[in-house]
Formats: sequence, C-alpha cells, structure tokens
Amino acid sequence: MGVTHHGRTHRLDLADPTLREWECTVLAADPEQGIVLDRSAFYPGGGGQPPDHGVLLWQGVQTRIVGTRKGDDLYLIPAEGDPVPPAGTTVTGAVADDRRTMLMRTHSGLHVLCGVVFRDFGALVTGGNMEPGEARMDFNLPEVPPDFKSRIEELVNAEVAADRSVAVRVLPRAEALALPDIIRTQSNLIPPDEQEVRIVDIVGLDVQADGGTHVASTAQIGKVQVVKVESKGRANRRVRVRLAD
Repeated sequence: MGVTHHGRTHRLDLADPTLREWECTVLAADPEQGIVLDRSAFYPGGGGQPPDHGVLLWQGVQTRIVGTRKGDDLYLIPAEGDPVPPAGTTVTGAVADDRRTMLMRTHSGLHVLCGVVFRDFGALVTGGNMEPGEARMDFNLPEVPPDFKSRIEELVNAEVAADRSVAVRVLPRAEALALPDIIRTQSNLIPPDEQEVRIVDIVGLDVQADGGTHVASTAQIGKVQVVKVESKGRANRRVRVRLAD
C-alpha cells in the first residue's frame, strides 16, 4: 500500500493526474469481485473524492468501469452485464475526462476553501464530501460573522484568481507530521501503518496531507460560488459550494 502501489496495482493516477489513457494487463477478473490491473489511472476514491468512471477496451470489446472496491488489491467494478476481460488480457484503460477534470477542480477548490477558513478564522475541518462541480465542507467554527458567506466567497475567489501553483510531494511519515498544521482535520486520518505521506501544497496558502487528484494551479478551478452556510450543531458549520461550468 502507499502512494505508488495498492496491492499488485501500480497507481498512475497520483503520479500523473492528467493521464487519461494507458496500456495495461489484467491480473485478475471476476464479474462480482471486480478487475485488477497491473497499472491503473482510475482514482479509487477516498478523502471525500469519489472514484473515477471510464472504460477498458480490449479485442474490440468495451467494459464500462463504474466504481472501485479497495481490499488487498484495487478492484475495478464493471457495469452490470458488461463482458469482463480474462486475466492475462492486454487492455487500454481510459478515464472519463469530464468527470475526473471536474473532480480535480472541485477537490482543489475545497483545499482553497480550507486554507482560507483556517488562515482567516482558525477553524479545522470536521467533515466533507464532493461530487463533480459541487461539494460541502464542515468546520469547527463556534462563532460565525454575519457576513461570513459573502466574505469567504470573495476570499476564495481572490485565491483562485491569484493562480497559485498546486505542488505535490511525498515525504517520510515523521518528516511530514513534523510540518506545522499539516493535519487540517480535527482527527488525524493518516493510517498508522502508512510510512509515506503525500502532501498537497497550494503555494502560499495551504499545505496539508492529502491523497486525491488536483489541478496544477488555482486558476484552473474556476469561479467558486458559496451556495449556503448551515449550522450542524453548536460549533459545526457546513459550507456548500458550487463551481462555475
């Protein structure tokens, strides 16, 4: 396990989030259990980011991929009724570009939101979720200024317009955890047996541990609309956002 492999699968998605098509070999396949590839650019889901969709192309046949299942291996879930390539088959994998790109924009937009709220309001994240183009993030924020919704929308879009670089690096666990404020959630979600930690740095704004896919700079996120701010308990505030098309 880690940032380069999950079980027998070499993860291409984290090495190059712009990769959409590649050649690979089927290591195991079952209509119920799923398909294991030796190399995969399908993001398997995690950290609030849902898994990729796409297809496997082989011998003139198409297998639609509609999700993933994590176990000792990464299992790609085929669409019900689609043929499954047998083990040993060479296939072309292809990630659905529109969905992945929108998820990358959305995920990076959440990091900008997180960075702004932490910097300007000192609040940690208590939860979050995203779909392509829309998302929510919860913060431990007991006191909310009257103009909070309009202020964070303005501040987030100023950081988007600043076109900050989004850099990714991998550090040994001890070195990563020594970085100040690297964990932006109230509880440390890094598995205790994970010896390497992937760091996503929106340069000059936000540095945190993260395992998802991101755009290369904040300008690629596009305009962010803060749709709603809700109270979810005495100190918990939910911020709902949407991206412009």
